[in-house]
Amino acid sequence: MNTTAVNASIITIGDELLIGQTIDTNSAFIAQELNKIGIWVHRRLAVGDLYDDIWKALEEEEKQSDLILITGGLGPTADDITKPLLCDYFGGKLVVNEQVLAHVRYLFEKVYNRTGPILERNLKQAEVPDTCEVLHNARGTAPGMWFNKPRTNAPLNPPKGEGSARGATAKGAMTVFISLPGVPHEMKGLMRDQVIPKLLQEFTLPAIVHRTAFTAGQGESMIAELLHEYEAALPGHIKLAYLPNYGMVKLRLTARGINQEELEREMAPYFNQLLVLVKEYLVADEDAGLEIVVGKILKAKGQTMGTAESCTGGYIAHLLTSVPGSSAYYKGTVVSYANEIKTRVLGVRPGTLASAGAVSEETVIEMVKGAIETLQVDFALATSGIMGPDGGSPEKPVGTVWIAAGNKEKTATLKLNLRFDRQRNIDLTAVNALNFLRKFILANS
Repeated sequence: MNTTAVNASIITIGDELLIGQTIDTNSAFIAQELNKIGIWVHRRLAVGDLYDDIWKALEEEEKQSDLILITGGLGPTADDITKPLLCDYFGGKLVVNEQVLAHVRYLFEKVYNRTGPILERNLKQAEVPDTCEVLHNARGTAPGMWFNKPRTNAPLNPPKGEGSARGATAKGAMTVFISLPGVPHEMKGLMRDQVIPKLLQEFTLPAIVHRTAFTAGQGESMIAELLHEYEAALPGHIKLAYLPNYGMVKLRLTARGINQEELEREMAPYFNQLLVLVKEYLVADEDAGLEIVVGKILKAKGQTMGTAESCTGGYIAHLLTSVPGSSAYYKGTVVSYANEIKTRVLGVRPGTLASAGAVSEETVIEMVKGAIETLQVDFALATSGIMGPDGGSPEKPVGTVWIAAGNKEKTATLKLNLRFDRQRNIDLTAVNALNFLRKFILANS
């Protein structure tokens, strides 16, 4: 069997996606999981809860993809039409799957602890097209469904045992359709436990290797200029991608080939060269957020930190505590949004607030000192600013932010002049603050 590319399409179903009521995180997760095993997602589209629109989407994607994943429209309500549509599309009829029915009863009686009879609409979740293979959904009532459909044109990469390469004859070749529930928690469980293992059995997939460098302190265009000659000299099967986001740029090298180990060996010198070229702005040689990077530094040094947040309102604490095991180095925060909390809890002097104001270098310095004393930590990080859309003045316009990082011996400060909406100002403050703290810890421990 030759190894060739597998092209995939993702179709998300639901009016709520089209009107922006629900943000589509499902297709991003599915694409990431497929990419890990060497399957390339070349199209993603969303359609509403309309029979004809879903049907046309399936027909269109079938013309150009080996693998089509559908998410949504599998619930117990009247607008969930995916299952009966799939019956029609694949020429089958709905039948009760006894294993799914038993699982639905188990969930309602043992897990959800529901009293009284189970509603008929919930029991109908056990009905599936007789043309599918059921994928067990351990986290919910709507099962996943796997369909094989004969291709009417030459396959891009047929499943194992049904041809050997791009352009193989259509006889016996199949397009794979996989239907998953739209609830993210359930979809993720099915992808990891059922879909990915089965795809690895069904397809011979190319190897894919990613290496990511994480930079901060310089914009995408300047980083790209720095790497212009390097990028031009890369082999054709190794690509560099720029992934900017909130004051940082991730640089992802991707190599595709046949042998995983050979690709990793080939990738190593190119990635090491990349790290040298961006060393002035390098934060980490892995795809990790600053909250992870700062935590690793503190954990390695056996030191602790805390935060004193005003304008970020606890958002930095949220980022830090989202990392498993962060209690080993992160002790807590004081969200001193009001001036009286700055004074009463952190010991900021009333005179400082009166003369310099809450958004000032003097105030964040005192916030750091108060946090170190109150939280009993080695390092503290403080933020105070004007996030908008109002609250600014000619002297301190919206987007003015002061950050301080310090230990018992020393405190350093940074001023930001942001110009975005409230949420982005908060995000950018958090990123800049964590990176400022990272540099301070490395320079002062």
